[in-house]
Amino acid sequence: MQNQQSPILFDQKAAASYDEKTALWASGRDALFSLMRLIFAELPAEARILCVGVGTGTEMIALARAFPQCQFTAIEPASAMLDICRQKAEENGITSRCTFHEGYLDSLPASDPFDAATCLLVSQFLQEAEERSHFFGQIAQRLRPGGVLISSDLVLGMSPPVHQSLFEVWLRMLGGSGWSEEDIEKVRAAWRFHIAALTPPEIEAIIAAGGFNTPVLFFQTLFIHAWFSKRTAAD
Repeated sequence: MQNQQSPILFDQKAAASYDEKTALWASGRDALFSLMRLIFAELPAEARILCVGVGTGTEMIALARAFPQCQFTAIEPASAMLDICRQKAEENGITSRCTFHEGYLDSLPASDPFDAATCLLVSQFLQEAEERSHFFGQIAQRLRPGGVLISSDLVLGMSPPVHQSLFEVWLRMLGGSGWSEEDIEKVRAAWRFHIAALTPPEIEAIIAAGGFNTPVLFFQTLFIHAWFSKRTAAD
């Protein structure tokens, strides 16, 4: 991940309310995590998993509970979000299995290759396709050949009318989770100016260009799509 700032800044106040404000997405998130556990079931018992843009750590906690011998490296540039991730790790008794890195992929110290990586709702903030492929290439470089990537992103509706219909449902979900009108307007602006939502085939091509086999779409709800893929064999 390049040393760039997301247009959506997660200060302490925003980070503290993040989980609450995504409450209506909880059932969809749990369904996604259930499928992720099935995909990662092929990993070694003591697999090393890289969580890129881990946020408040929800995905890491879910995977740590399912795989009690796995080790996790959590990368997150927003210190307030990473603080909550650390707190959750302590509350769940998994701190000894976790390494926390405040920053980006290019500042993560070198280590042995990881067996798998997660990257949930991160790459959509990278505006250029080449930059986005480079980002996935950085993840691939951290994985062993055959290492598994699970990535999710916001996508475009397949036509403008479909996109607008889904967007209205999306905004109702935010309103039902306690987002203020001001926050919702910021979301509208983010979609116009900061989120590089692409079609699923475009995203799949970008991931593959980063050094992965053709991604497999395994989950979708509203604009959120998720894929898994394996790093291509080393040259």
